[in-house]
Amino acid sequence: MNFTKTIIHWYSINKRSLPWRETQNPYKIWLSEIILQQTQVKQGLPYYEAFVSKYPTIYNLAKAPESDVLKLWQGLGYYSRARNLHATAKHIVNELQGEFPNTYNQIIKLKGVGDYTASAIASICFNEVTAVVDGNVYRVLSRYFNIDTPINSSQGAKEFKALAQELIDKKQPATFNQAIMEFGAKQCTPKNPDCTNCPLNENCLALSKQNIDQLPVKIKAAKAQKKHFNFLVFISDDGKTILEKREGKGIWQNLYQFPLIETEKSISEKSLRNTLKNNSLLSNQKFSLTLYNSKPIIHKLSHQHLYTNFWIITVKTLNTNTINISNIHTYPVPILIGNFIESFNFDFV
Repeated sequence: MNFTKTIIHWYSINKRSLPWRETQNPYKIWLSEIILQQTQVKQGLPYYEAFVSKYPTIYNLAKAPESDVLKLWQGLGYYSRARNLHATAKHIVNELQGEFPNTYNQIIKLKGVGDYTASAIASICFNEVTAVVDGNVYRVLSRYFNIDTPINSSQGAKEFKALAQELIDKKQPATFNQAIMEFGAKQCTPKNPDCTNCPLNENCLALSKQNIDQLPVKIKAAKAQKKHFNFLVFISDDGKTILEKREGKGIWQNLYQFPLIETEKSISEKSLRNTLKNNSLLSNQKFSLTLYNSKPIIHKLSHQHLYTNFWIITVKTLNTNTINISNIHTYPVPILIGNFIESFNFDFV
């Protein structure tokens, strides 16, 4: 059995109709690949369509304020992708005269672009013979060839890249790359793959050894850190609140949030009230304090779990960094904050 021909034949019958498969425009392929990093197709598709609609060319994206780009990205997470996307668009327009780089070695130099994304763009847009290796490809190759090298190790990255490069169809690299990714997404799924009806089942080594569920191997990540976040949702009598822009490095860089008090453990209303008495935002005013959620909202990030409480603080006036509550929906915020804003429904304040 020829692995490469079988994968491509399967793809010709089973591939999904997706808008980025109808173009070789490097801007749109790059956009789709950045969106689909850490994101499933069903979640990423509406974001892709929204970006293409609002920013149909790289010039449109480069001209946009970063806050607008972050707002449109809201809900996808891993916001560094959006910041890098915007920075790269400006770089291509301002430094490269709007011409997208057309080789793997040039593309991989772009901010936010790694081996996988550079290979995808180079092969799909410019027919360069460079293999993609994403989570789907790791899974297919590790099972078919029964490879137990950890995929998140430097050795694993080199081993699987070399194997994929050996297997790629030299005459149609774009088709092969998309085929093997689609095969992993639809056929060789993470859980309960349909091995009985798999066109590769006769030669799949993991299937013959009955260890499909054990592959691919991944080194366990460090245990996520537990943090306690207390967001202060100020509401003044004249319809003002406070949003602060997060500065410095971090996953929420340049996004907005309510004033935050981070504690080592869950804090009681009494303790928080005592803490707030000296808070400069209140200017020694009387205030009412209410906990919005009955139990902490757990927001899981890759490296930390946030145990979050939203405290509603009503006060007569606010004098520092205020915004009109009527404008709160225009600010780019983390999905944790965005979900609260939607559920609290400030429109009725």
